[in-house]
Amino acid sequence: MVTTTDKNQSAPRSPFDVAVLLLMIGTTLLIIWLSLTYRSFWSAHWPSYSDMVSSLPQPSAWLRWLMGDISEVAFYKHEFASIGLLAGAYLAYWANRTRRSWQGFSISYGTGLWPWLITSSLLGLLLSNALWGWTVTTTSWQPTFAAFVSLPAAMVLMFGGGWKVTINGAIMGAVFVTPMCLLIVNYVCNPLGLPAVIGNVLGMAVASVMAFLLYRYWPSLMKSEHPKTPPSSPPAPATNAPDYGVIWSIRRVLADFSEAPFFGNELASLGLLLGVLLAYTMNPMSPAYGSGLLLHIIAAQALTSAIGVLIWRRQWKLHGWYPTYVPLVSVVPAAILTHGGSWLVIGSSALLGALIAPPLARAITKQLPTDMHAYIGNVLSMAISTALIVPLIGVLIAE
Repeated sequence: MVTTTDKNQSAPRSPFDVAVLLLMIGTTLLIIWLSLTYRSFWSAHWPSYSDMVSSLPQPSAWLRWLMGDISEVAFYKHEFASIGLLAGAYLAYWANRTRRSWQGFSISYGTGLWPWLITSSLLGLLLSNALWGWTVTTTSWQPTFAAFVSLPAAMVLMFGGGWKVTINGAIMGAVFVTPMCLLIVNYVCNPLGLPAVIGNVLGMAVASVMAFLLYRYWPSLMKSEHPKTPPSSPPAPATNAPDYGVIWSIRRVLADFSEAPFFGNELASLGLLLGVLLAYTMNPMSPAYGSGLLLHIIAAQALTSAIGVLIWRRQWKLHGWYPTYVPLVSVVPAAILTHGGSWLVIGSSALLGALIAPPLARAITKQLPTDMHAYIGNVLSMAISTALIVPLIGVLIAE
């Protein structure tokens, strides 16, 4: 995931801007208030994760499963989190188009391709569930979400917008990525007792390499009607260069929560987190696969991103972007779901993930051919880091 510089070109603040900011603050306070009151009432009336999967294949349960796929990359798996993510991302795109001062980091790296990117990702998700939804049962989870956060979006970022790239990317995501993830999860990870996330991200990497090789020998497949600046081009100069201080760091940690779906924006992340916290308020056993560990996961995710941003600040300055989000959607939640939410698990997974995963992702990415998207290095780092760190934490807590 390669970004341009942070472009915060300010427009005059209008009453509408103030109204949007007040609405965001009010929504945040409302969800905090709900989380402190009426929890017992909502928990008794809102279905849990187990209620959803036990109701499959009922249409309402399938709809919840499908919507949950949109936020599954963060290990939240809930329709409220997904709706919040999409709503926040749209607000960020609109703010970017109108150059609002509060837009945050330019969504989808300032490419302007977010509409095509999200269309391809959603089409890939729908097609993936249509083709492979039969593998999901009341007792077996399957990675039907994989196409939403992988090849379709990467294809759009590499080759530009337009219906040809958008549709072909979606088809490749459903035909290549999801079945590869299914194979590795069910025939490698499950028999060996490895976290499923290893199979998910390894499947994304292998399938994406196959797809980009296909493009290499069949370039007309991805010839865009809307060509874009090649990924290797230098970023446009920023109007206001970031100072990489405290405020920037806080914003960067928040933006890391929406980096995996190629958004990388604070508003998108805020929508994701508000949505999942609302879900937790309604029923703590509804998000995060009914583990009850949502708050532990969020705390550890924020911690690993904060440590990564602090340690790798110089790399952020040198490169303009650095994959500090990698352990947030792999090592940390996998460790907590495997070993529990103790402070030892939270602290060790956050620290080890931040130390190992980002530089490993960067090292792998540097070895990739120029006609393959950098996200392949990121997901390979997720697989390797999780395979190394999660068993190590098991040894630590056993002593």
